[in-house]
Amino acid sequence: MSNPIGQLNKIFDSRIRIGIMSALMVNEDVNFNDLKSLIDVTDGNLATHLKTLEEHSYIKVEKGFIGRKTNTVYSITKAGEKAFRAHLDALEKIIKGLN
Repeated sequence: MSNPIGQLNKIFDSRIRIGIMSALMVNEDVNFNDLKSLIDVTDGNLATHLKTLEEHSYIKVEKGFIGRKTNTVYSITKAGEKAFRAHLDALEKIIKGLN
């Protein structure tokens, strides 16, 4: 059996990216400001991590307006959900293997 540490996804090494993915796993979509307050990060920090996840096709970004105000909404892609579940499964195997 392969070592589960090798199955961890480097993209999810960041607590911020884990927070983003966790929020998107349990919500159909989340807007930028809600993500920012959920994870408790600055605009720039959140934007950087969202861009990385988007570049790997793990999240989908939809920009729109509410009245005259911009509203950016994020949702998880099928690929993102699959990759994040695999990462969580590997973590679980590592934890169980330590018993």
